[in-house]
Amino acid sequence: MKKVIDVQAAVAVAAAEAIVAKTQGTFGVGGAMLDQTGKVLKSLHNNVIRQGMVYDPTAHGERQLIDWYHAERAKGTPLPEPKDITIVTSLDPCCMCTGAILAGGFNVLVAATDANAGINYDSSASFDALPEGLRAQARSTFGYPAVLGDSQYARAAHGMAPKSFFIGKTISEPTQALCSLVFEATAKGAMALFNADPPREELKDPATLSPKHAILCALKKVYPEALSVRCAPQRPDASLAPALKKAMARDKVMGGKGDAVALLDSFGNLLLCMPGRRNKSGIRTAFMECTRAYAQLRYKLMDGASAAQREEVRQYLGHPKDGTFVFANGPDDGALSFMELGAYGSTMEGELPESNPAQFQYVHPSLPQQALERICQSMPPLYRHLIRIRPVQVADSGLIASLAA
Repeated sequence: MKKVIDVQAAVAVAAAEAIVAKTQGTFGVGGAMLDQTGKVLKSLHNNVIRQGMVYDPTAHGERQLIDWYHAERAKGTPLPEPKDITIVTSLDPCCMCTGAILAGGFNVLVAATDANAGINYDSSASFDALPEGLRAQARSTFGYPAVLGDSQYARAAHGMAPKSFFIGKTISEPTQALCSLVFEATAKGAMALFNADPPREELKDPATLSPKHAILCALKKVYPEALSVRCAPQRPDASLAPALKKAMARDKVMGGKGDAVALLDSFGNLLLCMPGRRNKSGIRTAFMECTRAYAQLRYKLMDGASAAQREEVRQYLGHPKDGTFVFANGPDDGALSFMELGAYGSTMEGELPESNPAQFQYVHPSLPQQALERICQSMPPLYRHLIRIRPVQVADSGLIASLAA
């Protein structure tokens, strides 16, 4: 394994991964995971986009590194505790990755800033974008090394100081510029691919497909109970309760606390209802599993398909923004919930349609609605201004009562 002895060399590893990401056509971001001696345990790049299509909206470098870490530990690979590990990233972590990092207890060194979606978007290192209870942890574990020079990329160090094994503790201006420019060169194009789906009025009801149709077969392979429930569009009701309860019970078996997330399409059909898999990784929560499963279902159906076949997939399995995510339990003020709020933003990656303002619904509240709204309104600009994340409780009293029983 490669070993780095200064911050510049570590950031160069992350920057090299960012260049690979750019070549792939996804967001130009990369990262590396180091142990307490500077050994590079793993380096990865963003994998949100593959072959010009959305592959996994949660496949940011930091999130992938953390899942890799947990998977390796589960296999018995001897790895240091998270407190002794430093994740080096070419770009300031988004809300999803920040929540995952804080939940795991890792340290972070950051190169380029991101004024739109980065957790330190205002470069203050106050971390006011986080729920109040997470800010002190972020201040002590997120570091922004000095960039020496006179250009717009120069900065003073702030946040956590680099670990003692680093001899050099600064980033060179050219490397910092590279990290910024690679991301800037890719962000607009990658985000545009999230808006390649037909508008809601052109979507088709998958319930009308033949049981042997390839789309329906693939959907039921992922979730056998797909299309077994149909609610009024955007209005989940008590008919959804059995599916949620079954997934909640499974979540407990899989290391969770009894959570579940369902995805209804624009016609009100139940497409997926997933538990978490936290026995595999501490950050594989129900929402992470649900949004990833849906994106990869669509990707696998479209990969290698003709243009007409891809269009058919997009018509019958539309963008989630036109459907409804239903959480059994609403977000709280902890790191995992903040991760899920961020992952929801990464799934939407753009403005929600005015016709579907309640795309994110939950059954049981974990916080008062006003407190939840304050958290969402404090998030970086992408989340609060463009996507305008605003979870709301389901309106159906029968569904609420059914899950309380």
